[in-house]
Amino acid sequence: MSDTQAAATRATISSGTLEGIVADGIRRFLGIPYAEPPFGPRRFGLPVAVAPWTGVRDASAFGPTAPQDPYRGAMGELLGSIEIPGEDILTVNVWAPTAIPDAGLPVMIWYHGGALERGTAALSIYDGSTFARDGVVFVSVGYRLGAEGFSVLEGAPLNLGLADAAAAFQWVRREVGAFGGDAERITVVGESAGGAIVAALLMRPDVVDAVAGAVIESGPLEAETAVRAGRVTRQLARRLRVPATAEAFRALPPGRLLEARRIQAAGGSPLGGRPGYALAIDPATLPVSPHIGLAGVAAPLIIGTNTDEYRLWFPPEALAKITRARLLAARMVLRIPGKTVAVYREALPGASPGELLGQLATDRLLRAHAVRGARRRDAPTYLYEFAWPSPVRDLRAAHALEIGFVFDRGLDPDSIRLAGPDAPQSLADRMHGDWVRFIRSGDPGWPAFRPRGDVQIFDVEPSVSSLPRATALDALPA
Repeated sequence: MSDTQAAATRATISSGTLEGIVADGIRRFLGIPYAEPPFGPRRFGLPVAVAPWTGVRDASAFGPTAPQDPYRGAMGELLGSIEIPGEDILTVNVWAPTAIPDAGLPVMIWYHGGALERGTAALSIYDGSTFARDGVVFVSVGYRLGAEGFSVLEGAPLNLGLADAAAAFQWVRREVGAFGGDAERITVVGESAGGAIVAALLMRPDVVDAVAGAVIESGPLEAETAVRAGRVTRQLARRLRVPATAEAFRALPPGRLLEARRIQAAGGSPLGGRPGYALAIDPATLPVSPHIGLAGVAAPLIIGTNTDEYRLWFPPEALAKITRARLLAARMVLRIPGKTVAVYREALPGASPGELLGQLATDRLLRAHAVRGARRRDAPTYLYEFAWPSPVRDLRAAHALEIGFVFDRGLDPDSIRLAGPDAPQSLADRMHGDWVRFIRSGDPGWPAFRPRGDVQIFDVEPSVSSLPRATALDALPA
């Protein structure tokens, strides 16, 4: 290897030297540890800074994935999954162009989704090459999931997966200069649970002042009390016949926790009564719920949802089985008053009970907090709705559909599963380009939401509109 080749494929950070890959003008460094493996005595503890290594560390492959149970059934056919064995799960991956200006490049940190218990940065749809191609240093993050990352246990800190995400952010601030990034121009981006992680990071004093911008795609913004967030842990502990303590859970292998959780969650959904993992309000790790605290964040923000989020959670045959009685029962779970249902019936004439329930869930869980947060903010805020209807399984504009467009990876197998092989490239060009523009400048190129209530609608022909379904949305309880 020549000195020039070695310079391109190697990067030296504070913990040691990395050997990556260079292809098509892009440098890739994968599986870089930002913290020690969170197992053994470190299990259910805060992330510990990685120890330095000697020699040159191979950074040509993704690190192990966090323990998780893959999606099954219809969801499993639509959402990709990868399992990479091993314990070194707290890693980041970096894509950077080979040509770096003296001033450094803007940085994007990506936090993947998966309901806080699934997902991995190793999915091919999250490949950062398209952002690096367009002059952005792209970093994706692995963090603890499920019982390992979001249990509420006596003797353990809360929100361990969020603590991992914060530790990865600080790693990027310290080390991104080695890859050509500017540590003063970091934009944090996430989708679904990753969007919730991004919103929660903005509530942390150790992160928010160092963020140049943020993008929250279909992210739940309401954190729970520790008691409410701990319901899933308490139920899991009862099923395992152990106390809900760090000591008891540490004595069980991760696979045992996953097995019990699989049984516990069988048949569950965002509209059911079975609890899922949630971020917990906590003075040390999450001092305020993001749905309240986003109003005070000074960094510019893109935030939005997809028109038909619920259609990923429920296939058409399941929607068809939802009766008026089921709609009433689910309405109670979602804490939605009957008068609100009447408003939605008027706003969505011809909708079936399943479609009404799905739209109520979309708005109650995701869209209402996004819009209300945008209304309360004085800092630059750009609201969007992704409305392009996928032809696959009548998904329409379902949850997660926009990811392939944001990453400009319409030919990726994970994107094709959701959008089909003929998704409009023009929409990917526009959406990806807007995200890159925002990362560079803090302005995506469409009007800010305030003061006129402008919303960017992403469809075959993108447009700026007033807030869709505003009357129905305003009928939802705060």
